[in-house]
Amino acid sequence: MSDSPHPQVPRRRLRAELRGAREAADLTQDDVAKAMEWSLSKIIRIEAGSVGVSSNDLKALIRLYKIDDPNRVDELLALARQSRERSWWSGYKELLNLQYIQFIDYESAATFIHGFQPVLVPGLLQTEGYARVTITQLGENLTPKVIDDLVEIRMKRQELLAQETPPGMSFVLDEAVVRRVVGGRDVMRKQVEHLIELGGRGDVAIEVVPFSAGAHPGMQGPFVIIRLPEPAADEILYLEGSKGALVVRDDPEDLASYQEKFEQLRKLALSPADTTLLLQQIAQELA
Repeated sequence: MSDSPHPQVPRRRLRAELRGAREAADLTQDDVAKAMEWSLSKIIRIEAGSVGVSSNDLKALIRLYKIDDPNRVDELLALARQSRERSWWSGYKELLNLQYIQFIDYESAATFIHGFQPVLVPGLLQTEGYARVTITQLGENLTPKVIDDLVEIRMKRQELLAQETPPGMSFVLDEAVVRRVVGGRDVMRKQVEHLIELGGRGDVAIEVVPFSAGAHPGMQGPFVIIRLPEPAADEILYLEGSKGALVVRDDPEDLASYQEKFEQLRKLALSPADTTLLLQQIAQELA
């Protein structure tokens, strides 16, 4: 199989197409399971996008749903092939849970990423030194090899910043993120200088909510909203759960709530220009 940039995206499209085709055929998931002689859980997992679907299984579903437009059949089969392809992170599956793999996949396909962090610099904005310190100190019983691999994964995620057309990014950080000296003064100074450099790119907006803003909605925890490209053009919300686990939400009400929260945080934050001044001051203090 060839490497695919982001197989979760065609899998997401395929699951929506199959669910819509089933409903158009006036069939329940239980009806499909009985007709296909599958377990109910299999069709549920396919429509949830948590597993791929083989070409033979897909062709059988196409016949069951009476999809006879050749162009649509070809499109569905192409989506199924793409959804089974390997990505660079496939080689790290033993280190990553499914939610994190999905997160990387959607992140790599994003047209826009925005999020909030109250404690740590977002992974896409971390220097290698900062990433190594946080992975080492926050991980549990990690071997040197695992630490190296996790740092490598974080750095490879950042390759999307070097794409010819990188996604737009907007991050709001609590002032604690840039004030906390992670890894010592030298590591933190280089991290702050890196944030200054990224903020000057034009496609990355970094804004800091100052301590003077007091309590704010972001204190409930970090979140990331990823906007996917056409034709789906929908958005996915990721929340950080216990022990760093990621929880995916794509419910419209959840998304609307966090989009509103993000805008509230932006209103409380310093402007990008004033954020740069603050970061320059902090870098000087760390020198």
